[in-house]
Amino acid sequence: MSVPSVDQSPKERRDRPRLALATQDLILLGSLSLTWLVLHLLTLNQAGQFLSPQNLWNLSVQTAVLAILVGGMVLVLVAAQVDLSVGSLLGLTGMVMAILQVAPPLGHGWPWPLAMLVGLLVGGGIGLLQGYLVAYLGAPSFIVTLAGLLIYRNAAYILAQGRTMGPLQDDFLVLGGGLNGSIGPFWTWVVTLATTVYAMYALWNGRATRSRHGLPTNPLWLDMLLSLLVLAFFAGFLWVMNGYVNPATGQGRGIPVPVLIAAAVLVYMHWLAQRTRFGRYIYAIGGNREAAMLAGIPVKRMLVLTFGIMGLLSGLAGAIQAARLAFVPTGMGSLLELYVIAAAVVGGTSLAGGKGTILGAALGALLMSSIQSGLVLIGVPTEWQNVVLGAVLLSAAVWNARFDRRKR
Repeated sequence: MSVPSVDQSPKERRDRPRLALATQDLILLGSLSLTWLVLHLLTLNQAGQFLSPQNLWNLSVQTAVLAILVGGMVLVLVAAQVDLSVGSLLGLTGMVMAILQVAPPLGHGWPWPLAMLVGLLVGGGIGLLQGYLVAYLGAPSFIVTLAGLLIYRNAAYILAQGRTMGPLQDDFLVLGGGLNGSIGPFWTWVVTLATTVYAMYALWNGRATRSRHGLPTNPLWLDMLLSLLVLAFFAGFLWVMNGYVNPATGQGRGIPVPVLIAAAVLVYMHWLAQRTRFGRYIYAIGGNREAAMLAGIPVKRMLVLTFGIMGLLSGLAGAIQAARLAFVPTGMGSLLELYVIAAAVVGGTSLAGGKGTILGAALGALLMSSIQSGLVLIGVPTEWQNVVLGAVLLSAAVWNARFDRRKR
């Protein structure tokens, strides 16, 4: 075990973990910025430039489903578990919603809110069942969710009798960003400004609170840098959302509904992970399950709830994906679980448990989606896209391992 240097003050030693965490997020943000710059330069001579408002608007919609899923996957991985069924469960819940809207057993379409509620209940219920099998019956989460991957994918095929279900109801398509599925320029200004003010308040109020209680804080220069990055991010976000013009109205489209939903999910999951007893319990379980049990933490119940949340988010992502496509094919969500886990790992989440943040995973999801979108714009074949994404995942895993060793 390493011994702190006698030249370091107690405050310097306390600041190191927070500085290291912020540094990792900043490095990831820098990697994302560099990736965007390279992809933009590579697409300058093409019709769709990468950093154009239209492409970034579409990228945000494409990332929404992945961001929702990765928010739940972080908690699963932090608890030292894994869920390989999220893509198949997304497909199954989306198919249930589509069947109820298009060809339900009663012979007429159900209202889409009711169909969506049923799909969410199916997703949440299946998640709770998987959690029960893992926590109370002792089945490995890898095997339970691998079996779920096979069962749910083929259950969707059986329910639809091999057919693509659709078209879905027009009002439901708003969830996917289609058919005026955005909030317009005025409300985009309102939401963006309110969110910016809150983010700045949370950053500096958190610093003041920690300082007042003698807890470690980031160096002043780092928090000032983070503030500038927050302001730059929201300014760029506003430019993108209102810069993509709707030909029907001649005005900016504004924030798409699926992006709003994804942002709300990520904010809630961040609060759940960082500010609640439930989140602290999950990190404790992933760090040392036996010690968590001895400390009186209800480990089994926490694991069941974690898988239940993952199932519920799979159902929500299934609704958004179905609304984006307007039709639900039997293969919807295939291999998506691999991208979700990859995004979490790229964002710094450890597969060994006990380590990971929602912010890092969200940046990882955006990085993975950006690379894939940019490669499509360039015209790279699908097989080479997968090679590049695999190389990015491998590099992130190696970096995380080395970063953890240096921090220890």
